[in-house]
Amino acid sequence: MARAQVGSSAQSAFFDGVAMPGSGRGAHYLPPPSAWLALTEGQRVALEVMSLSAARRLLADLPRGDGHPVMVLPGFLGSDSYNNAVRRFLASLGYAVHGWGLGRNLGPRDGTLEKLLERFDFLYSRHREPLTLIGHSLGGIFARELAREAPEKVRQVITLGSPFGKGRISGSYPSRVFEALNPIDELPVDEGALHIAPPVPTTAVYSKGDGIVNWQTAVQQREYALGPVQNIQVRGSHCGMTLNPAVWYLLADRLCQPQDGWAPFSAGALSKFLIPNSH
Repeated sequence: MARAQVGSSAQSAFFDGVAMPGSGRGAHYLPPPSAWLALTEGQRVALEVMSLSAARRLLADLPRGDGHPVMVLPGFLGSDSYNNAVRRFLASLGYAVHGWGLGRNLGPRDGTLEKLLERFDFLYSRHREPLTLIGHSLGGIFARELAREAPEKVRQVITLGSPFGKGRISGSYPSRVFEALNPIDELPVDEGALHIAPPVPTTAVYSKGDGIVNWQTAVQQREYALGPVQNIQVRGSHCGMTLNPAVWYLLADRLCQPQDGWAPFSAGALSKFLIPNSH
């Protein structure tokens, strides 16, 4: 497998060394979100669903796309059905949208990564052009590693609340469940490479209201980037990322760019309330 380079050499985080959440506090400690944020996740998801209904007229006026292929990857314990709404929205804009097709995301157990790579290669061969990869939480980590392994097949990567940064283990509430389903001694783990962005345009969407993972672990540090990157803050929960109207607005904006003309997002006056920061 190819090796990523950032200053000094860094291991590729896929089959030779899968960088996934693991055990141990380690040198990079971040606390998980506050108990208040965690306990109000469900209520805030409901608010996002209601705001999505209110924003449908505005979202319907967003520019249509060029029809390029898009794959949406679910978060930990999620499945394609959880992302049905956002996939239908992107399809309504004219994109060729696909789920990951592997059932519930329980982590990289039982050959999941190999099956994901096969699905990815199949979609690339079918469409004969690079894919945009959108991943929620753990799905975003998978998307980044696909792009690291085959950047020529990836147009861009967009992560939604994905804890790829240092401190992700201590800063994530589901880490113990992940470890129970994916025993660390059975994983080819490379914790030292997960925070390195792939060599394709990469957008990291995060929320300071995230009640599942520490929001700082979902922010890309530029010194660990192999390609153009941007971090974009939205208001909302973790579990409601794919049901958040601000995220839908962002996705439409990011996807409609020309293949070779990626540029950072710039919030207009109307969108600055829902998208308070981009850097």
